[in-house]
Amino acid sequence: MSPRSDEGDDWRALPTERAHPRAAELDRLPTEGVVALLLDEEVRAAQAVARAAGPIARAADRFAAALEGGGRVVYVGAGTSGRLGALDAAELPPTFGTDPARVVAVIAGGPAAVRRAVEGAEDRPAGARRAMARLGVGAGDLVCAIAASGVTPFTRAALEEARRRGAGTVFVTCADEAAEADVTIALAVGPEVVAGSTRLKAGTATKLVLNAISTAAMVRLGKVWRGRMVDLVATNAKLRARALRIVEELGGVDRARAESLLRDAGGRVRVALAAALLGAPVDEAEARLRAAGGHLVDLEASLAQRS
Repeated sequence: MSPRSDEGDDWRALPTERAHPRAAELDRLPTEGVVALLLDEEVRAAQAVARAAGPIARAADRFAAALEGGGRVVYVGAGTSGRLGALDAAELPPTFGTDPARVVAVIAGGPAAVRRAVEGAEDRPAGARRAMARLGVGAGDLVCAIAASGVTPFTRAALEEARRRGAGTVFVTCADEAAEADVTIALAVGPEVVAGSTRLKAGTATKLVLNAISTAAMVRLGKVWRGRMVDLVATNAKLRARALRIVEELGGVDRARAESLLRDAGGRVRVALAAALLGAPVDEAEARLRAAGGHLVDLEASLAQRS
């Protein structure tokens, strides 16, 4: 990482700090013009993410491997980057039934920084090293460090400490700053319409990347089947209705049978679906699903081979 100093202001060369050539007259545009420019740049963010599909897929495979091997995934970032990591970690348990302790987020400034900026926290690398030590990060874990600028001291220190401890590493950035990581996802989004405001298209690109990494990992872990979330945790009326609908439609059973299967399966959609597919009691279906590695797609394939 190249050194940075307030006196030298050599941050000016970073893509995230440059002035956007189309934004010089931004404050003179009508509101519709401002919105049109912002949205046009959001399209560029999506295009930059699409160009990074290869490393995103490699990161997803590492994410899945860490969880499958009993390890954890730790998102690390500061400011917007940290909040996006925290958001993804928070969304996985209800959507995919992951253990909240297995995908966690570390943000510069601590949990309070999710809701309100903690000034200066991103400049404290010692805090990142302490966080990695407190979590006991090590072999089998995966640390996903997120830094739009590519140079955030807190995030870079967490990445370095994770590598020192033997953890796998992924680095997500919107700059061309090099980093020692197993997988680097560099998103060429270019300068922001409001120079330096990485909550804009850099934030959008980062969110798209994290969505793709974690969702693809959940697919690899068998938590998605035929485009449905088969490990969702039904904690409210909408999710309970969704779980019932999934068992009805994918299991090919009527509402009463779906309700019965879900009840017998303790609300576990994947197990209820296995019972529906096999036409077997839940206990037997669970055993056969386990023998198929927990993957409904493999259970379905084994049934097709026998028929």
